[in-house]
Amino acid sequence: MPSASILRHLQSTRQHGASDLFLEEGGPPRVKLNGAVQELSEPPVTHDDLAGFWRDCGADPANQTDHDASFTLEEGSRFRVSLFRHSGRLGAALRVIKTQVPAMESLGVPEHVLIPWLQRRSGLILVTGATGSGKSTTLASCLEWINAHFQKHIITLEDPIEYQFTSRHSLFTQREIGTDTHSFPRALRAALRQAPDVIFLGEIRDAETAFTALQACETGHLVLSTLHSTDCVDTLERLNTMFPDRERASGLLLLSMQLVGVLSQILVPRAGPDGGMTMLCEFLENSGATRPWIRGEKLPDIRDHLNRSQTPETQSFLRALLGALSEGRITEETALAAAPNPGDLQRAMRGLI
Repeated sequence: MPSASILRHLQSTRQHGASDLFLEEGGPPRVKLNGAVQELSEPPVTHDDLAGFWRDCGADPANQTDHDASFTLEEGSRFRVSLFRHSGRLGAALRVIKTQVPAMESLGVPEHVLIPWLQRRSGLILVTGATGSGKSTTLASCLEWINAHFQKHIITLEDPIEYQFTSRHSLFTQREIGTDTHSFPRALRAALRQAPDVIFLGEIRDAETAFTALQACETGHLVLSTLHSTDCVDTLERLNTMFPDRERASGLLLLSMQLVGVLSQILVPRAGPDGGMTMLCEFLENSGATRPWIRGEKLPDIRDHLNRSQTPETQSFLRALLGALSEGRITEETALAAAPNPGDLQRAMRGLI
């Protein structure tokens, strides 16, 4: 059982609605709230308290340097734990594992785009963005929407598990890399033998995972996954370079046929006294026009299509920024800081684009 001070830090993290707790020997406890790291008004964490927590997590504070674990409070709150040393001192980073999945409408994602995508019987849906941009939350809300509307078998393959789902209309099978299986490719191949309808793949990290995911789509499965890419074209560029030269043509052909769409998102400070963050999205639905561009590696054509298209299924970050500005959700300073090309945004604000 952790010390009273460690338990207090864990409970405070949950009560504040923070996503992460950071503990370091000799330093104050800190939490991440709305993307910002903040100190808790607590005394510094002692060596004895942190060493005891290491032992509670199955690690040896005297001899080990790194250890991954999970920890559950008595009331049921769960944390993903990463134990480490830095500058000779003990440390711990804890991520809250959430059980309350937010509804899609509360996130600011384009429901008119995502819901038709989620009703597809097969294909690849990608949600992309930097770490901390809310990808896991968006995908969790998508899976919960399927759970509420369809009777499906949903397999999640994650490193680590971010949300715990309760089976309602659908059946969830949740597997964690490192605990329940060894790797994403191995888990994905095994999942195809477990009669899934929907597969959530925590991240596409390499060509083997990408090919296996696309082949799963080809055999009639809906696959949802993420990439650490900044926008829709960057996502396609990363997948392009992920394929080895000798397999690039076949990989791009599969991608052009199986990709449903890409949603890229960022979180930026909300204007007004209440603060907080607001989501901005760029999205691209793969259609008849974009398929040959994907196959032919014509990424400039896809970027031009994104910037010029006025259809509801396609939106550039430039359009998203202009919309958020006109609605008063963000300030001009925030918009310029978030813009992929501030010059284009300034011209668009003057009506020159």
